[in-house]
Formats: sequence, structure tokens, C-alpha cells
Amino acid sequence: MKQPLYIAIYALLITLCSTKGNSSNNKTAGKETSFGSCCQSTCCSAPGIPGIPGIPGPAGPPGNRGPEGPTGPRGNKGDEGSRGKQGPKGDTGPSGPSGPAGKAGSKGEPGARGVQGPQGTLRSNWKQCVFKSMNDETDTGFIKECIFKKTSDNTALRVFWNGDFRVGNCHNCCNRWYFTFNGAECSSPAAIDGIFLMYQGTSWQKNPHRRRHIEGICEKLRKGTVRVGFWVGKCVGKKTGDAATGWNSVSKIYIEEVAPPQS
Repeated sequence: MKQPLYIAIYALLITLCSTKGNSSNNKTAGKETSFGSCCQSTCCSAPGIPGIPGIPGPAGPPGNRGPEGPTGPRGNKGDEGSRGKQGPKGDTGPSGPSGPAGKAGSKGEPGARGVQGPQGTLRSNWKQCVFKSMNDETDTGFIKECIFKKTSDNTALRVFWNGDFRVGNCHNCCNRWYFTFNGAECSSPAAIDGIFLMYQGTSWQKNPHRRRHIEGICEKLRKGTVRVGFWVGKCVGKKTGDAATGWNSVSKIYIEEVAPPQS
């Protein structure tokens, strides 16, 4: 028998028993028997067997969350996943420190000659050597020197002598005063010199001491130290006379570095 039908029959029996008992209007007192209580028309049976458990009620509300349990043991390493897509380029980081200098490479081939640049402005560079009353009586040879520092290969030197010289005690004689540069006369463009010719001056009939000036520009001199010398010698085709240089006065050798000439 299925559970619902069994329960229904059991409930019906209880209802019938209860109804008969109540219908006697309680005229006759009940009598106890060895089988239980007796009523007027029938006897009630002994307590029956426990009924079948009822249908489970609905689930109650969830209980409070319990405390978190301890961490379990570490699981095995899983398989490596596939390579992801490349992300966007990040910002440039700060420059790192300079590394040590590498070894010098081999010397390269000479490059082609570049176009000549515009002429620059030359900073003033000059010098003068001053001689007081030197009274040099050399007729042929070296007189004085002035040493100069030239700064460029492309520049020229302007030089001049300013001071006394003369020729005396001779007839139709000549002396020549000239400049040298590191021991050689200028060749670009030409020598820088001056002459003195004496005519009818024997027995010191004439002794013409005067302030003289010899000036010129010499090109194509290499940069560096230039020894500018002042000399006296003979004139071409004439005999030398009695020369004197720097008598009783101040004489000067002036040197100036100048820009090259215009083309």
C-alpha cells in the first residue's frame, strides 16, 4: 500500500472511534478492562503503532558563514599557456650611463677636398721691436732681428723699417737694406728692400743721416715662428760705401699679420 492511502485509512478509523464514544452522551461510565477503556457501545483499542514520518518540510534559511578553512596543499603546475599578442610600444626610458670608449678604428681613406669657405675676419696680430741709438756701422751683413708668431698659413706679413741710415765717404757707391724671413728674402711677390746711392761723397764731403722708411708685404709664409731680419749689403752693379744704421735715434721693425689679398 502506498503511503498516502495508508495514512488516509488510519485517520478514518480514529475519526469513527471518536464519534461513537461521543454519541452515548456520557450516560454510562466507562469501565476499565484488561484491553483498555470500555465505552457504552464499544471498547477502545490499545495505542497503535507510531505513524509513518510525515513529508519533510521546506528547507530552512541558510546558516551563518563558517570560518575559513586552512589553505590546502599547492597543486601541480599546470600546462604552459599559448603566447599572447605583443602589446603596444612603451614610452622611451631614460638614457643609460655612457659605456667605456671602444678601441680606435682603422684610419679611413682621405676625403675629397671641400669647397673653400668665405674669408674670415682676422683678429689683430702685430708686433714691433724698438732699438734705441744702436749706431750700427755694418756695411754688409746682419743688423737686427724681430721674432713673430704667425697664426695662419693663409695670411701675409706686413713689415717695415723706420729709422736712420746713410752712406758716406765714397763716389758713385750704393748700399741696399732689405728684410729676410727665416733667413731668406721674400719671394712672394718679391723682395722688400731700399737703396741709398752716394755720388761725389769722398772725404766725407757728404754725410746725409736721415730717417728712412722701407715697407712691404710678404705672402705664402707658413704659420708659426717667423724670424724677421733686417740686413744691409751691396747694390747690383755698384760698389759698397761706408754704411751706418740707427745713428743717434730710435729705430723700429714693425710686423703685422694681415688677411690675404683680394682675388
